Amino acid sequence: MAVRQDTIWERFLSPVVRLLIDEDGLRRYADTIDWEKECDRYRRDDVIIPAYYSNQNFHGIAKGYLNYGAAVTYDPITQYVLPPNESIVRQALVDAVKVKPRRILDLGCGTGSTTLMLKQAFPQAEVIGLDLSPYMLVRAEDKARNAGLDIVWRHGNAEKTGFRDATFDLVTASLLFHETPDAVSLAILRQSFRLLVTGGQVLILDGNQKTLRQLEWLNDVFEEPYIREYAAGSVEANMGAAGFEAVRSQDVWWINQVTSGIKPIVTKNVRQYTATSVDNNDLEGLGSPAFGIMA
Repeated sequence: MAVRQDTIWERFLSPVVRLLIDEDGLRRYADTIDWEKECDRYRRDDVIIPAYYSNQNFHGIAKGYLNYGAAVTYDPITQYVLPPNESIVRQALVDAVKVKPRRILDLGCGTGSTTLMLKQAFPQAEVIGLDLSPYMLVRAEDKARNAGLDIVWRHGNAEKTGFRDATFDLVTASLLFHETPDAVSLAILRQSFRLLVTGGQVLILDGNQKTLRQLEWLNDVFEEPYIREYAAGSVEANMGAAGFEAVRSQDVWWINQVTSGIKPIVTKNVRQYTATSVDNNDLEGLGSPAFGIMA
């Protein structure tokens, strides 16, 4: 898919946003970090960057999120493009949590904005943020350190995380699905189903698909290569296809939506949960109960 060079974002909105952000301050911040050295702490040899991610520009940024410029500018820009307020929109996902999570996995965590909010809401839970871009993880770690929050950051692909079956009570993704092809979104939901304990919850925060279908011009605003495919699809239908039940969406200020699903409770072949001390270097082996159900 060719990268579009004539988006409304590139021609009109980007110059306006650049007037609102402190570009000199961002450059000074970026210069304080040895990005390649810090990224090497996260890069995993077993993580293969998919072409749909590496061959596209996102938001007018060359090479998408695989550069430190994306990590530095993501937060200043996002605060202006999530009406009515970025924190309010992300809080809608946190408010939709219905389980009592001991382990949370935030897929496509980016710079960790939602991940930090989840840790603040559930301070006793182990929270893991996973992203394909080590640059975004470096920025996320810096934010968590400044906030005094203990969060595990992991380089990985949301389609194939490497974690063991039934090891999380809550799996989330914020503003991820509109940046992936529909088949990838379905694969991520199937991976989420595998990772959740019975009774566990998945929550997806993203653009409101009904609104995007009704207002076609919104799909031209930003450089989003998969936004039309996302708008034409259905997160609810994909959740059902992945095996989730009690699937429902709620509007978030009309322009966004939060979709929830529950991994159905089964009575046979349920693996027993064994209490294990946490070792951040070997996260895959842990289990965790949700709703008092043992996995």
